[in-house]
Amino acid sequence: MFGVIGEDGLVPRARSRLPVVCDAGLGLLTLVFVWLLDADRFMERAEMIAFSLTLAAFIHSMFLFAEEWFFHSRQRYHGRITEIFQACFKGHVILEMCAIFLRLTLRGVSFSHEQWSTMAIMCAVYLLLNSLGMLGPAPVEISEICEVKKMNVAHGLAWSFYIGYLKWVLPVLQNKISQYSSTGARLSSSRLLILLPLNAVVPSKPEEEDTNVVFHENLPELELDVAGVRQRSYKNSIYKITQDNKTFSCVLEYATPLRTLYQMSQERSAGFGERERKQQVLLFYRTLSQILEDSLECRNRYRLLLLNDEHTGDPHHLSREIIQNLKQQDGEIHMDPIREPPNEVYPVPEEGQIGSFKGALSAAFPEGQTSSEPSLMFSLPQPLRSGPLEATDF
Repeated sequence: MFGVIGEDGLVPRARSRLPVVCDAGLGLLTLVFVWLLDADRFMERAEMIAFSLTLAAFIHSMFLFAEEWFFHSRQRYHGRITEIFQACFKGHVILEMCAIFLRLTLRGVSFSHEQWSTMAIMCAVYLLLNSLGMLGPAPVEISEICEVKKMNVAHGLAWSFYIGYLKWVLPVLQNKISQYSSTGARLSSSRLLILLPLNAVVPSKPEEEDTNVVFHENLPELELDVAGVRQRSYKNSIYKITQDNKTFSCVLEYATPLRTLYQMSQERSAGFGERERKQQVLLFYRTLSQILEDSLECRNRYRLLLLNDEHTGDPHHLSREIIQNLKQQDGEIHMDPIREPPNEVYPVPEEGQIGSFKGALSAAFPEGQTSSEPSLMFSLPQPLRSGPLEATDF
């Protein structure tokens, strides 16, 4: 069934440090167990193994440094040796090499010929395994690195969508809706409904997806001078959605950056398959939600609808989900904080002055005033919806 996906059901959450904690715990337990078995030679063997692995990692970093210095120093680093050094050498490798060198200097080189031979074999095995990619990060680790460092395509698209469009449109949306309502019309929601199909297929017109969704008219345009373009126009469209002889109206649109994700998945040179596209859509949804929620100017002025693409051919799936979301908004209770009027003091009403006191309060706190400050929202009980569980590897 095609529908709105619950965030807990499909949208990936940030990964925890569980693998690191498990690695550290198992490593410490193993060291304690080996020490109990052979306490006399434990320190000597531990130093030998630590020296071998650290030396192998240092040699690999030297090879990286040579590659960057000889072939990429001008193009990538502008000839700065310090930047090349920081890019090729991990801090802990340098510290470990210094500690081992200091240790050997103070105690002297006391390894036997057999021990030197063993350490040389360990270094060689490490370098061979590393060259074959067996010691490199797993795909899930690469995915985590990209998420932590905000290197995914979805992060850039989400920030571009916010900086280049939503940051300008959402703060003035209420004023444009007020201008539209002054003609006597009324919308079912004062928020911008942003549709995000999981398959990233964005039609040019919602009518192509559902005939119950019909274009009504555009809100007043917003014109800005942006990036050298004079009076660039930003539009928002009103649509009427019909179900069971009832008509709802709202401002809705698809998230246009999803078109980029879909087109990338169709280009072989992008190296972007269907699986990666789905994961990027979910990350786009999560990133955009965080960005908009942290923006005081945009908070409570939008709704993101993540739509599942697994439907049974129902021609009116989109209208049903939009209407259900609009009904849910009707059940929300907005509780904005009460602000004291500046530099004005109202006397405590005496008996018989209640009417005038209410008039003073009405003048100080007019109805319909929109605030960009955070507000609490409570929804009436809604029926639980079951969404597909996450089945991706990353």
